[in-house]
Order: sequence, then C-alpha cells, then structure tokens
Amino acid sequence: QVTGHLDDCTCDVETIDAFNNNQVFPRLNELLESDYFRYYKVNLKKPCPFWNDNSHCGVRDCAVKPCPSDEVPGGIRSGSYKYSEEANNLAEECEEAERLGAVDGSLSEETQRAMLQWTRHDDSSDSFCEADDILCPDAEYVDLLLNPERYTGYKGPDAWKIWNSIYEENCFKPQNVKRPLESDKGDDGGHAFYKWLKGVCVEKRAFYRLISGLHASINIHLSARYLLQDTWSEKKWGPNVTEFQRRFDEVITRGEGPRRLKNLYFLYLIELRALSKVLPFFERPGFRLYTGNKSRDAEMKNLLLEVLHLAKSFPLHFDENSFFAGNKKEAAKLKEEFRLHFKNISRIMDCVGCFKCRLWGKLQTQGLGTALKILFSENLIEKMPESGPSYRFQLTRQEIVALFNAFGRISTSVRELENFRNILQNMR
Repeated sequence: QVTGHLDDCTCDVETIDAFNNNQVFPRLNELLESDYFRYYKVNLKKPCPFWNDNSHCGVRDCAVKPCPSDEVPGGIRSGSYKYSEEANNLAEECEEAERLGAVDGSLSEETQRAMLQWTRHDDSSDSFCEADDILCPDAEYVDLLLNPERYTGYKGPDAWKIWNSIYEENCFKPQNVKRPLESDKGDDGGHAFYKWLKGVCVEKRAFYRLISGLHASINIHLSARYLLQDTWSEKKWGPNVTEFQRRFDEVITRGEGPRRLKNLYFLYLIELRALSKVLPFFERPGFRLYTGNKSRDAEMKNLLLEVLHLAKSFPLHFDENSFFAGNKKEAAKLKEEFRLHFKNISRIMDCVGCFKCRLWGKLQTQGLGTALKILFSENLIEKMPESGPSYRFQLTRQEIVALFNAFGRISTSVRELENFRNILQNMR
C-alpha cells in the first residue's frame, strides 16, 4: 500500500527503495561494522528528568553489556576525539593485539586553546540534542554490534508513556486534537488530526513526520528481529509478520500504518540530505577516522567518502530551503522552538526503562539531532577552511557515530520493508 509520491517532497517511494536497497545499504553496513562506528560512548544511568520512575525492565534481553576499556581501540579512547590532524599526530602508533597500546594525551598550548574553542562551540545554541557528558564516570563504551536493536519484551504502559510524552508535549499539537487510534471512543479516523496537521506550517508538519518516521522505523526493527524461539539451548530472532501487520497493515490500523511508513521515507530523505550537505567537512585532508590502525583508518575514510558522494548523487533530494523561509524574526523564533522541542525529546530517552531500547533511542535521536544541526549550518559548512580547525562548525566523534548509525537504522528499515513485502506476497 506504500507507493508513489511523498507529501512536501519531489520524491517517491520507489526511487528511495531502489537507491537504498541496491546502493546505499550494502556500503553503509560495511562502514558501520568498522571499529570507528561500532563503539558508542553512552551514559545509561542518567535519571529520568521528568518523572520519578525506577521501573527498569527486568527482561534479560533489555540488558546492555558495556565494553571493558581494553577492548576499545586506543585511538577511540584517546582525548583527541575532535580528530584534527594535529591532535591525531599526538597519538602513539597502536598495534592491533589483544590489548591496544596507550595514547599520548599531552597537548600543545595551541591545541588546548583549539579544544577550548570547540568545547564552547559544542555547548552553544546550535545543538538539537541533549548529549551525554562522555567524561562522566557513568559513561561507558558499548559495542553496537554486540548489542543489536531488536525485540526485548519492553512494552505496555511504560513504553506507551514515553511515546505519548513525545507526541503530546513536543510535536506542537494542541491537546484537544487527538492522535489517530489514540482511543476507540469517538475516533474519527484521524480526520480532525490530519485537518490540523495540514493546516500548520511546513516546519511543524515536518517535525511531526520526523518523529512519526522514527517511531515507525523502531517498530520495523522490532518486527524484523523478533524473538521467535526462546529455549534453553538457543534463542532465535527473525521477522514476525503478525507483529508487522499489527503495527502497519492498512485495515488493522484503519489507514494509519501506510501513513507511518511514508513518514519513515520522509525521515530517510531528511537524513540523506544532511549527509550530502556535510561532505565538505569529511573531505578535508585533516579529518581522519582515527582508531590507531593507520591503513584501516584510511580505508574506512575512503568508504565513508564513497557513501557521502553516493548520498550527494541522489537525484530527488528534499529541499530544506522551504524551512524557516518567511519573516526573519518569526522564522528565528520558530527555529528555536523546533530546537528546544527536539532537545526535550532527547531528554525523554533517559526515561526509557529498557536499557537496550534506551541505548538505541538515545543514539537515534542524537543522530537525527546531528542531521538537523547540519541542515541548519549550511553557510558555516560552506565557509570552512580547507585545512586547520573549523571553529564555527564542528562535529564530535559522538555526533559522527550517532549520525551514521541513525541513518543506518533508517536504511535498514527501508530494506526490511522489501523483505516483508516479499514474505506477504508469498503468503497470498
């Protein structure tokens, strides 16, 4: 049921399917399996800032296994997370062995000043996400490949409360306009909701569709990697068609499922556009995907640039110039609201009771927040010097890892949709 043109875009579903499944998905997967992108530092112990909630998920599949520090490549553990050429040159050559060598963290005065500039900039108002303090003792490295996003059994009132808070408090929606399928009593098939959505400005409509697309993507992952068998000898995860239909079938969801899936494609276009825009930042000779393995790092940078050039080559990009294009004062006010609402959503992720769901929720919101930061920093990216530090536009390693892994999740969702289509066709 999900075909054809996407609202507010010049693109269609079929073009995205072909581009993603045949070109982007294989290359991106290879990139995300590399050491630079598989290790993500996260604080899963932050308390929920909005309500007192100690109801952590007791299911063992909710647990996250952090990495012992000696398993994380030395280059990633070093303080040179900004990856300027100067900072990278300070790192000792690491040999790939059972334990990677130590890193020289000493910095010249000039580099220290640059780091201070970067820190001030990172704390400035261009951020769309409440990032973890990675220097906090509670922040730990997690190997994303060993902690995959999949069905954990976390559901019910606790999970509903998270998404309800996101939609009701952060998507610019008035309380008297009920979301489709929110309750069976007096549900009008979403008529009032979609009338409201059609009537709001393109920015607020896009905000809702981004969150809906993220929600849809997460639900696809849970349906595609569902716990099908749980015995003493083995666990087996795989596609659960019944679960997928419950969430997305047009009849079961009274037309809502296909809309959710179209919002997933809208989210794909937004994140793809950000990757195409940020290419100059990664093309600079001084930028390295530094882990300590020189030849592998160079190889991965080439693959990264290949993925970004591929993103740039997409023929039907979303035109973000329609965002905040009206009266300058009103546009600035709306942009700030947009930023603060998204930052609030990133804080809500610390209220997720399942630690594995919290990990992937935090990573995907930070990735989308980084994509938005890029789209709203186009002028700064264009003015970057070809060499040396760029004080005005900078990405931390955390943002880079989140950006690509978040897009990897969306890309995987689009690929899994094709798999579900094939399964359903064979069942008919």
